[in-house]
Amino acid sequence: MSSIKIKRIYEAPDKSDGYRILVDRLWPRGIKKEYADIDEWSKDVAPSSELREWFGHDSEKFKEFTARYSKELHSKKEVLKHIVEIAKKQNLTLLYGAKDTEHNQAVVLQKVLNKML
Repeated sequence: MSSIKIKRIYEAPDKSDGYRILVDRLWPRGIKKEYADIDEWSKDVAPSSELREWFGHDSEKFKEFTARYSKELHSKKEVLKHIVEIAKKQNLTLLYGAKDTEHNQAVVLQKVLNKML
């Protein structure tokens, strides 16, 4: 059975990652595109610039960020379906650049996608 994992893009790729999708709107600092080892960069599924700037990776705002981002994701059904179809066929890893491994958009997106599986 395939799974949806999350991982910082700064961590080394692993064969168990399967299909690797970057889910940040902005390209992560210090990562060269030719060495990123990603299969897809899905800017469309990332939080809006307004939401990202409001959140500012402030863990105190994470509960509200989760609610707002989940609402944004409801309007991105086609992109979500595309990602779920990949996850049904193979392991999938959502890549993100944030330093905080518990309070970021990939955590929220993983939960939404798992509900769709």
